[in-house]
Amino acid sequence: MNDRLRDYNVGDSVVILGYAGGDHGYRNKLLAMGLTKGSVIKLVKIAPMGDPVGIEVRGYELSLRKAEASVLVVGRKE
Repeated sequence: MNDRLRDYNVGDSVVILGYAGGDHGYRNKLLAMGLTKGSVIKLVKIAPMGDPVGIEVRGYELSLRKAEASVLVVGRKE
């Protein structure tokens, strides 16, 4: 099942399955931040109004805007 980060709750861990269509330059920025296909990310916080979201990836914490996070296609970590 292909979901978006917004479909999960704080504490959930997911695997990046791919990227939604859009600007390839922006996808390259996500890749440079370590958000590569197959990486496990953990949702660690969500701001009160839902923007931004905090995730943990590769041992560091990263903050993404909702629009940025919506580019990631994720699935449950098995």
